[in-house]
Amino acid sequence: MRKILQLDGSIINEAIEPSIESEELLKWYQSMIQLRLLDQKGIRLQRQGRVGFHIFTTGQEAHIGAAAALNNQDWIFPAYREHGAAIYRDMPLEEIINHLFANDLDINKGRRLPGLFGNKKINFVNPSAPIGTQIIHATGAAYYASQINPEEVNIVFFGDGATSSSDFHSGLNFAGVYKTPTIFICMNNQFAISVPLEKQTASNTIADKAIAYGIKGEQVDGNDILAMYSAVKDAIKHAQNGNGPTLIEAFTYRMGPHTSSDDPSRYRPDEEVEEWKLKDPIERFKKYLIRKDLISEEENSIIYEHYDKKINELIEIADSRPKPKLETMFTDVYDTLPGSLLEQWEEVKFFTEED
Repeated sequence: MRKILQLDGSIINEAIEPSIESEELLKWYQSMIQLRLLDQKGIRLQRQGRVGFHIFTTGQEAHIGAAAALNNQDWIFPAYREHGAAIYRDMPLEEIINHLFANDLDINKGRRLPGLFGNKKINFVNPSAPIGTQIIHATGAAYYASQINPEEVNIVFFGDGATSSSDFHSGLNFAGVYKTPTIFICMNNQFAISVPLEKQTASNTIADKAIAYGIKGEQVDGNDILAMYSAVKDAIKHAQNGNGPTLIEAFTYRMGPHTSSDDPSRYRPDEEVEEWKLKDPIERFKKYLIRKDLISEEENSIIYEHYDKKINELIEIADSRPKPKLETMFTDVYDTLPGSLLEQWEEVKFFTEED
């Protein structure tokens, strides 16, 4: 398993430490903190009945390192818990929070489950609720990209449960045959909702599955942001040299429930969760930054307080805004609405008395 950071923030071997500018490292950390705070506030909002649904990300924030390894031209195909990649790519927090409230400024116009948002401006594709479908989308997009830009790669995230889907087989098989510049990242958090990994596959690791498709495979410490960055950088070089895709198994843990509709205490022991809290990717990275004299404990508190206040303010603004107008149900598909949809819109107006 590729690993760079120890739990105390020290480096296992200085020879494998990636060279990254201080400002960039701080951006990673700030992105992780924003993601963690959104997670904490998202579940409270759902329990208060102010938003309808919440998807947990706590424990999987190190995926930001994978996003940081990409160029802006590269497309990201997320699963459920890769909001941090959008934050890293500077998607405004207000856009994410407007989406959670499905208000009139939600760029998805209330059509998506809270947390399943996309943003074309930052090449961040709408995630899909059905398991694994993004795998074949990413593979096809990468195949197209390979025909026009040899430098472009696509990255796709999915969970361990998705490796049992037919789309996983189709995507990796096609990618292996045609050597598409796709980086497949399995965020192996060890539970597909309540199904543990040992009941998901008989393979020793998810990375082993790469062998059958004739592609490169590697297991990475998914709670180590430097290891995630380093692995994806190598995968990019591998693809740009014409060697095709890489399957990265990011071994991590979902410290919260699957979603706000889940009760994880029914299928995993509390002791296991407490053990993984000691491997918290944010705490590990913070210790690394302190060792490098990039932040202090006091500065760390200031960062948290800054984003905590900012997110709270954005939540109050988003919560006060109206919902999207009903007419948006009929837009964004046709440039000119066909008669059938115009007729339906007239019916909606009749029953709702909306002008």
